[in-house]
Parts: sequence; structure tokens; C-alpha cells
Amino acid sequence: MTQLLERLLHYDVWANREALKSLQQGSAPAKSMRWMSHIIGSEFLWLDRIGGRAQSLPVWPELTLDECSSRLGQLSQLLPAAAEHGDIGRTVRYTNSKGEPWSSSVAEILTHVTIHSAYHRGQIASDVRSAGLEPAYTDYIHAVRQRLLE
Repeated sequence: MTQLLERLLHYDVWANREALKSLQQGSAPAKSMRWMSHIIGSEFLWLDRIGGRAQSLPVWPELTLDECSSRLGQLSQLLPAAAEHGDIGRTVRYTNSKGEPWSSSVAEILTHVTIHSAYHRGQIASDVRSAGLEPAYTDYIHAVRQRLLE
């Protein structure tokens, strides 16, 4: 389980960087920047929850392309480490944005992070294509076939 989760997190890091590259090819659509910033804000929120820390970034921050790049650089280290060094079966108690108390395992949270980000990368791809730009090709199987996760 840990190996698969680590691989998915490496995929998430790679795919987020590819999505960001698609936004750097021209004038990034505003909606796409909002979703990219949200991906980053959400991933930091979940890492903060896993680490028992106060929220370090809003869930919907307003980041520039350079800030996105910098934050994705941080996530490239932090996300895989959360699976490698953490007890993925450990229960994390947290309060969601609606003020509701919940608990989830580290494995459930990290799995959610990868799926949530993929959802928003799909929105970015659609928005980028509508703006006349080329969206990133971020399919998991593509990354595996091209050995981009090794």
C-alpha cells in the first residue's frame, strides 16, 4: 500500500508541474489560475492537518505563476515524505471548512489529495484548451509508460 501511495504522490507532483507548464505558455486563464492555486492550497492544508499544524495557506489562495512554481517545488518534497515517513494507518482528526469534526487515516487523506488534484487538473485542461492553448497531457498511464515517475 505504501509503495502505491508513494507512486501516486510522485505522479501528483509531476502532473501538477505539467499543468503549471501549460499555464506558463501564454496568458494563463483566470479560472485555471484559480484552480491551480486551489490545488496547491488544498495540498498544503491536508499536509498541515496530517502534521497537526495550523493552516499555512488558504484553501483558495491567489497565487502568481512564480508562486505556484515555488509552492509546487515545496510539495514535491513534502507530499512523498508524508507517505514515506508517516504512519499511513494513523488517524488524523481535523475540522473541515464547514466547521465539522472528522477523522481520516493518513492513507485516505493522501489518496484524496491525488484524486482531488486530478479533478481540478481536468478543469484546467478544459479551460486551457478553450483559451486556444495546449493543455498538459497528465494521464497516469502516460507517465508510467514514459517512465516519468522514476
